[in-house]
Amino acid sequence: MNSDNAPLVILGVNGVYHESSAAIVIDGHTKFAIEEERLNRVKHAKPAGLDNPHVLPHNAISECLKFTELSMKDVDIIAFSFNPAKRLSKHRHVQESSEENGWGTAQAERAYFDKLMTVPRQFSELGFTGQFMWVDHEMAHAASAFYPSPYEQSAIISIDGIGEFESASIGYAQGNDIQFTHHINYPHSIGFLWEKMAKYLGFSEYDACKVMSVASFGDGQRYKKQMQTLLYPEGFGFKVDADTLCFRLEDYSHLTALFNVSRRHDHEPLLAVHHDIAAALQAVTSEVLLHLAKSAHELTGSNNLCMAGGVALNCVANTVLFEEGPFENLYIQPAANDAGTALGAALWAYHGVLQSNTRVPQPEHTYLGSSFDDVEIRAVLDNADVSYTQHDDLAEQVAQLLAQGKVIGWFQGAMEFGPRALGNRSLLADPRDPEMVKRLNRLVKHREDHRPFCPSVLTEYADQWFEIKKQAEAARYMLMAYPANEQLKDKIPAVVHIDGTSRIQRVDKVSNPNYHALISAFNRLTGVPMLLNTSFNDREPIVCTPQNAVNTLMRTNIDFLAIGSYLVLSNAKNTRTKNNAKAQALA
Repeated sequence: MNSDNAPLVILGVNGVYHESSAAIVIDGHTKFAIEEERLNRVKHAKPAGLDNPHVLPHNAISECLKFTELSMKDVDIIAFSFNPAKRLSKHRHVQESSEENGWGTAQAERAYFDKLMTVPRQFSELGFTGQFMWVDHEMAHAASAFYPSPYEQSAIISIDGIGEFESASIGYAQGNDIQFTHHINYPHSIGFLWEKMAKYLGFSEYDACKVMSVASFGDGQRYKKQMQTLLYPEGFGFKVDADTLCFRLEDYSHLTALFNVSRRHDHEPLLAVHHDIAAALQAVTSEVLLHLAKSAHELTGSNNLCMAGGVALNCVANTVLFEEGPFENLYIQPAANDAGTALGAALWAYHGVLQSNTRVPQPEHTYLGSSFDDVEIRAVLDNADVSYTQHDDLAEQVAQLLAQGKVIGWFQGAMEFGPRALGNRSLLADPRDPEMVKRLNRLVKHREDHRPFCPSVLTEYADQWFEIKKQAEAARYMLMAYPANEQLKDKIPAVVHIDGTSRIQRVDKVSNPNYHALISAFNRLTGVPMLLNTSFNDREPIVCTPQNAVNTLMRTNIDFLAIGSYLVLSNAKNTRTKNNAKAQALA
């Protein structure tokens, strides 16, 4: 430890499965948090493999230290969001079919443990001399949700695929203390159910968002009875039919028999049966999560609920469990996936392990990543094949371009921590244009047209444009889906999904004044207090640096880049425009 007068520095690290990340907490205050994928430009940072749990997010760790102007020798505690001994001991007793030397087998689990036990030594080799601690994965999720929340006490639901052994846990937190009251263990996993069903429907295990989108087109009743045999409430929790799902085998024969539908492959068309199976999955998931919320309320007696874990990114289920459930308030960690466990581990080390007397307030936003000033930005622009102008009133300029139908890359302030672009690393467009979804996919996103885009709406107008029964803190982070107002939805067709709902981001002046100013300017021009907002990327991780943003501008067909105080157009686009005009004149 450093001297008594020195600040207490805690580095939180997630690196076991996927969404590798790091966060740094000083004297209990969150200073910086970032996902490795934003820096190494590999989606999810790395695959969740048996061979790589010990591979550290070196780029994210370095960025944390760089931002705080510290070295590894200045770090007092490293909190790693996994407990290898717990996983090894629990999985010794699991009897299930697995691939040879695959997940769950004695040999593979022992090798997995041995790799993880090299992690403390790796940090020592980097110059770390402080205290290393393993933090249970579910506790890291729970801490990531509760400590940044505005509540003094709260029920907690942690729910994902798997931690060491738990797939979901219910807890109660008050002050600095978090205690679990109920656990649901592997193989009863909603996260794994969604991964398996995603692959059965022809997507990848990371494509829960695509399954949610497809579900909106389907009839949730057609296959509901079959789906209820796969997932159903029991006691305070739920069960899944692990024998049919075969989580650790690439076997889909039982699912084929259950639904009388063969597994779809990614080159095959999406049919009505696929829509209906996905819709049944969403419907049953929402019902089970509502049951889980009622259980959490009964077990804890709290009127507040905090949630984290990958399943907590399901905005449709979140809305059901909150608006139809017993809680008065809801906070969901914006980085609800495994990335958030780096922050949770660090906050748990400070509040839960060290038992500090005072709970330290956390930032009321998720803009915790890298930021760049105009000097750094201009150096990149001057070295690129771009033209740019500088503006004191950039929001006004960009609002006019958006109202004219332009697609803008919006790069401002500190990067978001978590999977959603929330107005600092965003692609923005006019929500009034019914062709904008197809246009965005053609210009830059290159995604399926069935996937919706989301609105960022001024918080003071959200209740007017969307049917919101209860105000949720989670709506600030695109984690709730609301029906659009029937009288107004035709004005914003680009951000209303086929089922009439929108996954909204409420934008307030305090947490993001620049973005609020831009949407306000657009509202003054158009009478519409929102923008279409999607992540600033093209089939890659969200852009992080000015160079990433310029690269995306150059290789796609977006119209402008608004970065810092600069409005940028690539010269390559200028050349193409002039050549096209010349060709048309000659014709």
